[in-house]
Amino acid sequence: MLATATPLLKRFWYPVIPVSHLQDGPKPFRLLGKDLVLWLDGEGKAAAMDDRCCHRTAKLSKGFYSNGWLACGYHGWEFSSEGRVMRVPQRPVDRQGQTNMRVPSYRAEIRYDYVWVALEDPVYPLPEFEEEGLGFRRIDEFYEVWNCAGLRLMENSFDNAHFAFVHRASFGDQGHPEPAKLEIEEYADGFLMITEVPVRNPEIQKKVLNMESDTTVRHMNGRWYAPFLRKLRIRYPNGLSHSIVTCATPIDDASSMVVQFVYRNDTEEQAKAEDVIAFDRVVTDEDRDILESTEFDVPLDQTGIEMNMPSDRPGVLMRRMLARMIAEHQAKVPAEAAE
Repeated sequence: MLATATPLLKRFWYPVIPVSHLQDGPKPFRLLGKDLVLWLDGEGKAAAMDDRCCHRTAKLSKGFYSNGWLACGYHGWEFSSEGRVMRVPQRPVDRQGQTNMRVPSYRAEIRYDYVWVALEDPVYPLPEFEEEGLGFRRIDEFYEVWNCAGLRLMENSFDNAHFAFVHRASFGDQGHPEPAKLEIEEYADGFLMITEVPVRNPEIQKKVLNMESDTTVRHMNGRWYAPFLRKLRIRYPNGLSHSIVTCATPIDDASSMVVQFVYRNDTEEQAKAEDVIAFDRVVTDEDRDILESTEFDVPLDQTGIEMNMPSDRPGVLMRRMLARMIAEHQAKVPAEAAE
């Protein structure tokens, strides 16, 4: 599956940039091969538009904020969040005002301190995370480009068979490579995987778990939201809850912007955010090293292309569900066009 060649993927929400990055001006972002400019209007609301001025094609991301609008850095044309030209400085005062000139704009919302964008009418709403209502603290961890397909990262997130090998230097136990059993509950927009995994508890993790034992057990509820978002809630025997939210926002076919933040039910005094990030950094780097060596064109129909084993069940289900969603979307498009 090539992300840019799959029209359905335009109909999902993706986190594209931290809101804090837009405080001092507009920023560029490439989503599914399309160059966008992200910015905040005068009310602090997020806006997303094509990163090309309709005058002489200069990148609007090189512009600046002006009275709640986005001004092009080339000739100063000012745009509303809907992409309409609101002011042309070179015109006489009596000819100023809204025009019919515009650039394409897209849906943009602020949630979890990120700007989320959908290029077309979203199939599903923005995900809601129960931890927000439970008063858990949220720790921002990573915002970085990975050279791998989003589907590879999602499959890896639900793969119980790689811990002993990919994470052998952190928490994996090579003495017990057998993957843990799991249960799966399917939903229209993804699935929930429930499993219990015994792991090592290295020194770097002991201080963020407040557990001195050399081993522990992870009780895990992993929720996959199609196409490239997951939330993994890990519960430990001492009552600690550590929920990891990861999204592989598709930049193009071969690269993803990985957004990750975590929720925890402890306090900064019990576990410093920098220590939490440090351990997750080690684990994430181990995953990244392997995933960036994989092929980015993930076959949804695996016949004779990629072999499977029983523990690949979540990944195989992802591919089947995505293939079904794509087929249903393709069937609807001609019907909608004929109406």
